[in-house]
Amino acid sequence: MPITKLDQMFDALKSKTKKRLVAAYAVDAHTIGAVYGAVEKGLIDATLVGDEATIKQVCAEHKFDVTKFKIVQEADEWKATVKAVELINKGEGDILMKGLVTSDKYMRAILDKEKGLMASPNAILSHVTVIETPNYPKLIIVADVAIIPAPDLKQKVAMTNYIIQTAHALQIDNPKVALLAATEQMMPGMQACVDAAIISKMADRGQIKGAIVDGPLAMDVCIDKESCEIKKLKSPVAGDCDCILFPNIESGNVFFKTNTKLCKGELAALVFGAKVPCVLTSRGDSEKTKLYSIALAALVAK
Repeated sequence: MPITKLDQMFDALKSKTKKRLVAAYAVDAHTIGAVYGAVEKGLIDATLVGDEATIKQVCAEHKFDVTKFKIVQEADEWKATVKAVELINKGEGDILMKGLVTSDKYMRAILDKEKGLMASPNAILSHVTVIETPNYPKLIIVADVAIIPAPDLKQKVAMTNYIIQTAHALQIDNPKVALLAATEQMMPGMQACVDAAIISKMADRGQIKGAIVDGPLAMDVCIDKESCEIKKLKSPVAGDCDCILFPNIESGNVFFKTNTKLCKGELAALVFGAKVPCVLTSRGDSEKTKLYSIALAALVAK
């Protein structure tokens, strides 16, 4: 059965082999709390890289059992992040997680050509977010809200494959992928329409597999069946999409923040394109968001 709520991931993980998460500069209560929650639920094993005294102090203050973690001592933010990446490369972890380290340092460690985590020299890093919103009957998987400002066609193809991969991990066997533009009409002067039409045809020809892909589609017809009926739009995706590929970071970021801030939605988020799933949440994100992101990474991890 497809996973339709984020907390359903916890039950889905019970039948999977437990993965080991390595948290980079995990010295804050939100990160440690989320990792501890995941360990307590039996979702993962965990290694925390950071200042051991600080980690133990946080655990004592919040009544976390510190013996549940393996701790690797490194008090410096950058060195702790590099060390976490090194542990992944040594085969001592299946998932990387961002702790209190800044996003630019976290990404720099992943992107390092000699010691980083890039799956290949030509790999494309992209951010995938799974959103649970009270106003839609199932999860919405979207890209990219955080990393690629203005993706070109090659990047959009990679992003499409990443959201399909995420959908499969969430037990959605044949996800419906909507390629977003400002209109569902084919407008040659609008690059989002052109790219969407190309990607849609690539999927028709089997160059993109494992999903039903259609576009260009405007937001209303992506998610609302009534809008499709009014506009007399026939599409295998419209009105019932599982995934949305955004044409640029502005549209994706606004959608993501509108759902979380105005609609009180919840989310899980990962970076794809590295050797392992990389949890990238904001330092200000809630413990629940980080826990959901860990669960998603454990589902995706091989």
